[in-house]
Amino acid sequence: MNKKTLVGISYVSSWIIIWGTIGSLVDFYFLQNTYLPGSLGQYLTFIITAVISSIIAIYIFPTINNKFIG
Repeated sequence: MNKKTLVGISYVSSWIIIWGTIGSLVDFYFLQNTYLPGSLGQYLTFIITAVISSIIAIYIFPTINNKFIG
């Protein structure tokens, strides 16, 4: 496994953890105040946070790639 592959896998894995954490925190708030578990709102929360997280991850990737790959 070369350095480029390792950086790519680490980057994607990190963003999955970040997305899951942020999505869960937002979901926790809404579960307490707005919607019920398993409702459409819960699915939309994770879909919306996934889309936002993906856009940010794609935007930041060139900077990370250049920093670690050179």
